[in-house]
Amino acid sequence: MTTDDASPHLTWTDDDEPRSGRFGDVYFSRDDGLAETRAVFLQGCGLPEAWTDRQAFTVAELGFGTGLNIVALLDLWRRTRPVGGRLHIFSIEGFPLTAQEAARALSAWPELAEAAAPLIEAWPAGTPGFHRIDLPMFDAVLDLAIGDAAWALAQWSGQADAWFLDGFSPALNPSMWSAEVLGGVAARSAPGARLATFTVAGAVRRGLAERGFVVDKRPGHGRKRERLEARLPGEAPPSPEPRVAVIGAGVAGAATVRALAALGGRPVVFEAERPGAGASGFPVGLATPRLDVGDKGVAALYAQALERAGDLYDQTPGAVIATGVLQLAQAPRDLARFPKIAVQPVWPEGAMTVADAAAAQAWLGEPVSDGGLMMRDARVVRPAAVLEAWLDGAERHAGQVADLRREGDVWRLFDAQGRRLAEAETVVVAAGWGTASLLDQLSLSPVRGQADWVEATAAPAVAWGGYAAPTADGFLYGATHRRGDISLDARDDDSAANLATLAARLPRLAARARAGVRSRRAAVRATTADRLPVVGRVAEGLYVLGGLGSRGFCIAPLLAEHLAATILRRPSPLPVDLAARVSPDRSAIRPKPLAEPSSQAQD
Repeated sequence: MTTDDASPHLTWTDDDEPRSGRFGDVYFSRDDGLAETRAVFLQGCGLPEAWTDRQAFTVAELGFGTGLNIVALLDLWRRTRPVGGRLHIFSIEGFPLTAQEAARALSAWPELAEAAAPLIEAWPAGTPGFHRIDLPMFDAVLDLAIGDAAWALAQWSGQADAWFLDGFSPALNPSMWSAEVLGGVAARSAPGARLATFTVAGAVRRGLAERGFVVDKRPGHGRKRERLEARLPGEAPPSPEPRVAVIGAGVAGAATVRALAALGGRPVVFEAERPGAGASGFPVGLATPRLDVGDKGVAALYAQALERAGDLYDQTPGAVIATGVLQLAQAPRDLARFPKIAVQPVWPEGAMTVADAAAAQAWLGEPVSDGGLMMRDARVVRPAAVLEAWLDGAERHAGQVADLRREGDVWRLFDAQGRRLAEAETVVVAAGWGTASLLDQLSLSPVRGQADWVEATAAPAVAWGGYAAPTADGFLYGATHRRGDISLDARDDDSAANLATLAARLPRLAARARAGVRSRRAAVRATTADRLPVVGRVAEGLYVLGGLGSRGFCIAPLLAEHLAATILRRPSPLPVDLAARVSPDRSAIRPKPLAEPSSQAQD
């Protein structure tokens, strides 16, 4: 549901045409809206001929509206796409419709139902920021930016091969056609990009021409006498398809493999022991966000990450054990923070709600003194199911990578005995705490965590500093937090500490833990000074995804897609300013000159 500030103030004409009360214009004519879309935008951008023999093609749009242009595009792509081709769509909308409103509008064209239904089903929340929508039946993905057009263009990292400029007319919506927006369009256009729009306003023609486009008037459609087509000189460069060695088979490595494969990359996985041998090897994992009231960037990053992680886990068979996690207060100040978090605009309506003591007691099944924050979209996941699915089909090699050396145009991977394991043009280090030894120019710190689990009646998912979560046959609780400790031996005193932490907050659950058959395990997390992950390019052909701390199952899926896009030169789902917050170049990481790393076990 949109807020009033972002509402299009939608009304419907007597002919059931959607009309924006904000801009005083219809989104399309019910009589010829589809024909106009096909004539002005699809044919105007030379489609489908422009994507012939292209393995990757990107279409960008100003003015997502009802989604009509994109549905028509998907319908055309479905019928004419090249073998093995992948379509990337980027669209911007300042005043989003709901899924129900879009479905009503698009129902005017039953012939588009096959293309419209998947888009409506995956329709994103109208929260500000970037939202990724998978459309696997079309080998397509849509990144929808909710917000100001100039902001969205500045935050997008892609290069469009075709542009649909479909904002309301310059007279009604001048900000969509400003010099800043037209400059952003030019900056985000690939060589040879085609552009189409219904308007022939002089300011638009001049603005495009001044930015390097060759602009032509064309006969219009229907009642519109003229329209514009434009082309940027040049030819689009081929997309790189390097062989990418991914070191590590925990959630960071598996997410990277999945993201690379989704873009047509060729990942090869190197795992020291087995998938999930490190911090991703517990029976369950919590996909919960870092909550932040004072830092809007952190809040936006984790809101987007949670949305993306939830979508991907829901698509993975057997991955989700439970949905919804109750966050109890860890400190007295948290009770004052929870209402502020719940109203942050980055969360969809109802995603974060303050639970009073009665609601918390109903969730937990035992008395608590205070309420908490119900995180509706947080998930409890089964790591083994996630890793198995995301690594499926990838070339895999057992063996610990202890050294990386750049020789010529390739990286060579060596084991602890100096034997060469492989070589690759591109390497991603996603080895959990093992990343610290392979990339010692990054400032990573170890935090040892031990968790215990028990065969018993399942527990609800709850966190408060400690946490408990349901497993397939009981529940897990923990975990310790030992900074600077890299020992993997399970310890009696840590098990006792976990049980004491549980008993102090949830004594009935602790009693069930004491009565059951218990197991335990320890692993080492990698953290950074600012508690944010690190992802991106470290050196030529060398990349990292690490420093995930205890938020790996929340943040890794989105960051892996950003990393894969960076490597393969595709549009990233991550806004530019958020990508900078997790870059290896930021001050908290303090990069040093690349040194020859030494051995350490991978995740």
